[in-house]
Amino acid sequence: MGVTQVVLAGVATGTGVEATARQAYEAGFNVTLALDAMTDVRSEAHEYSISNVFPRLGETGSSQEIIALLTGRSA
Repeated sequence: MGVTQVVLAGVATGTGVEATARQAYEAGFNVTLALDAMTDVRSEAHEYSISNVFPRLGETGSSQEIIALLTGRSA
């Protein structure tokens, strides 16, 4: 299908979002994580994923920054 990029957001940063990001990365996709569009009931898990895991798996940014890049506009 020609898909090369995934943009992720979600409500369980430390489990669901992180697991999906890892699988996408391992499958060879370019991974982008919308940091302001995710949360977790465990704030420490959220912060750990954002600070330590996501920088190793792909690019991070705000939803506005990601949309701007995808549409060719400045944020």
